[in-house]
Amino acid sequence: MNKKTKKIFALVLTTMMLSALLLNGCGKEEKKESYVFKIGTANGSLCLAPLHVAQDLGYFEEEFNAAGIKYELVEIDMQQAADLTASGQIDACVGLAGSLIPQVDSGLDISFTAGLHTGCTKYYVSKDSDIKDLSGLKGKKIGVPGMSDSSVVALKRKLADLGIGVSTTNMEIELVVYNMTDLPLALANGAVDAIAVHDPVASSAEKEYGFTKILDLTEDEKFKNEYCCASYITSSITKEHPEAAAAYTRALLKASAYVQQNPEEAARLQIENEQCSGDLAENTKLLSSYNYQPSVSAMEETFKNACTDLLEIGNLQEGRNIDDFTADHIAKFEDVPESYTYNDDGTFSEVKKSRE
Repeated sequence: MNKKTKKIFALVLTTMMLSALLLNGCGKEEKKESYVFKIGTANGSLCLAPLHVAQDLGYFEEEFNAAGIKYELVEIDMQQAADLTASGQIDACVGLAGSLIPQVDSGLDISFTAGLHTGCTKYYVSKDSDIKDLSGLKGKKIGVPGMSDSSVVALKRKLADLGIGVSTTNMEIELVVYNMTDLPLALANGAVDAIAVHDPVASSAEKEYGFTKILDLTEDEKFKNEYCCASYITSSITKEHPEAAAAYTRALLKASAYVQQNPEEAARLQIENEQCSGDLAENTKLLSSYNYQPSVSAMEETFKNACTDLLEIGNLQEGRNIDDFTADHIAKFEDVPESYTYNDDGTFSEVKKSRE
């Protein structure tokens, strides 16, 4: 091959490479412009305050616009959120980590991105019950919202610590499922010896029936620093569209930090926008009782702690490597801070993870 031919060949090769790069870049831009990140949302639940605030105060709009990505809010039944995520009808939602972890163990491919708040689950006996604490639940009938509900997961973890059998081969309690709103009546009528229930039903029942509280996840030493409600995203989306996943997470971190600093305003927004019913003073009191300071790293610890306990109980696949399982289902992004704090002037300050 002479020099002239070599030059022509090199020129043609360079042109082809540049064209390929340009086409690839254009393809990525077109893919980004056409992609719509779908967020599952619903009304009716007080503890969904961060999800509602992110919508009402424009945090989703702000973060997705800055990332140049479209998003869509999809009205769903929160009971179907995991199924909708698995089928690709939504990309992200928020939910009770305790309820979701067993589903993840069974194959639900989601990644948690942040813990949004602690607390909101309580356990009661009737005011004249002989049961004075959790140890008295051995051999008793307990009403629960569902066999895979987060309240059941937490109860099993706590009872296992007390030496009470909660495994399939050694079950020393009886769990009976009722609709959430029917649980207080079941306890009042003596159909069950105790109930596990979430707020606001829990606080209302305590006030109406005078039930005795024997466990409150907001106050209990084992659970008070664990996050019950968390943001999550389909695992494939965290890899294929990390900018969208990060924008979603930042918006919810900000919204949760807002609720922490402004519980009354958050409660007011929910009521005014018909996202949650109830009395403003009571809703404010409940939101104030939880820790809404969000955290990425604490969600990781929550996941790891729960999985460790569930593995010991026998409610997680035998042989699970907890560190690997945690790494596979906790998503972290370089442009997402550990947390935010809400400032009096309406701005946010990033919170960096403290060095251990």
